[in-house]
Amino acid sequence: MKDIILINVFGADQPGITSQVTQVLANFDASVLDIGQAVIHDQLNLGILAAVLDAGVTEAVTEAVSERIKRLDMRVKFFPISIKQYRDWVDQQGKKRHIVTLLARKIEARHLAAVTEITADLGLNIDKIVRLSGRACIEFSARGEPRDAELLRTSLLELAGLYNIDIAYQQDTIYRRSRQLVVFDMDSTLIDAEVIDELAHEAGVGQQVAAITEAAMQGELDFEQSFRQRLALLEGLPVEVLQSVAKRLRLNEGAEYLIKRLKQLGFKTAIVSGGFIYFARYLQSILGVDYVYANELDTHDGHVTGRVSGTIIDGQMKAQLLRELAHREGLRLEQVIAVGDGANDLPMLQIAGLGIAFRAKPLVVASAQQSISNLGLDGILYLLGYSDRAIDVLDD
Repeated sequence: MKDIILINVFGADQPGITSQVTQVLANFDASVLDIGQAVIHDQLNLGILAAVLDAGVTEAVTEAVSERIKRLDMRVKFFPISIKQYRDWVDQQGKKRHIVTLLARKIEARHLAAVTEITADLGLNIDKIVRLSGRACIEFSARGEPRDAELLRTSLLELAGLYNIDIAYQQDTIYRRSRQLVVFDMDSTLIDAEVIDELAHEAGVGQQVAAITEAAMQGELDFEQSFRQRLALLEGLPVEVLQSVAKRLRLNEGAEYLIKRLKQLGFKTAIVSGGFIYFARYLQSILGVDYVYANELDTHDGHVTGRVSGTIIDGQMKAQLLRELAHREGLRLEQVIAVGDGANDLPMLQIAGLGIAFRAKPLVVASAQQSISNLGLDGILYLLGYSDRAIDVLDD
């Protein structure tokens, strides 16, 4: 009958530790059932779950491992594992895996305590914790089935608001690492302004248009109706104003870095906006975005007419364009990421495999799958599971 032992090696990290331990196990024909290690500030913690086929030599195995570890000036502990404990562990491995990502400018112990308490209370068992960023991002990998998935999501959302942090909760599926297309809204998502408000300021109707814009983004007005109302107020605006407005637009934090990295990783990117194509193409020239879709601002004799050419891109059209882009790229919707901030972005956020509300209105945050409010757009990389260390390799 075989014995199962958990070998825990810890101490100052150095080359060859795993090799030394597994060589000893090989001498006794032991099997490795599981292995994992972590290094935190040069301190190693290595765990090996081993099966010794002949229970009569288990003591000899532990003595040999102890002697080898002592030579390395490290420490080791052994824990006997019963067959029942092992089978329970194997059963646990077959359960669904979930990812909880904590993002903040500075991560505090109370944040970790609160997140882990909620996940445990609702039935998830955290079995892996990884720090993805030297700034502040920690990823928890958990197994199990939450007793109430919606309660878990709302509890984490409330916790994020309480501590002014971001917490993402998603099921870990094959699609999480196979996403290949990111669709962005433009106004207040890629850039930190609503272009129509900027144009209204130039036309001297800023306050009227801003009030309509805010009501539309909060979901209080039908987008198409509000869009036509705002657009009509721009009638007579000289076309040359468009260029000056475009040049003063500022990208939101992390936008340029994110798109650069996405391109390096092989993603396709798109702007699907309820704004204007002139500005979407301007951003395309700066960022190298693959696709752009937005409204065509109608002009005549060098002036804006207050109308739009063609069909208005509203929330439903955004979702339709996302579907078409996915089909063009040969992708399932689960492989698409959508990012936006307003109520008219919700249709595409809800059909995408990963929908992210970025610095969004409360209605959108509450309705979207995930949200980022406290970091820049580059925080999306962490939701995909990329660490700073992995991303930095792209510059080599």
